[in-house]
Amino acid sequence: MNPSHLVVGRYIWRIMPLIQFMKIYTTLRCGTSFALEIVSEQFEGKRLLERHRLVNAALGEEMKQIHALSIKKAQTPEQWKQQQESEVSKPTS
Repeated sequence: MNPSHLVVGRYIWRIMPLIQFMKIYTTLRCGTSFALEIVSEQFEGKRLLERHRLVNAALGEEMKQIHALSIKKAQTPEQWKQQQESEVSKPTS
């Protein structure tokens, strides 16, 4: 059975309970290609590659069923806050 975005989310939450924001969406009609945006305290002090490995490890055996996984954002709460503030302060054209 192919994993759904709910299954993907459940696996990630199980290993990474300190997530403050997570967005999961399918990227292709096959239903096994996902894109993620995650904000977690568990990313503190970790480089981008380490953050991606943490997410991949959380998915464990489910990774065998996933066609493609794109981690669009893997940010700390502080990085996410700064991004949100910069987006709000951008002038509209």
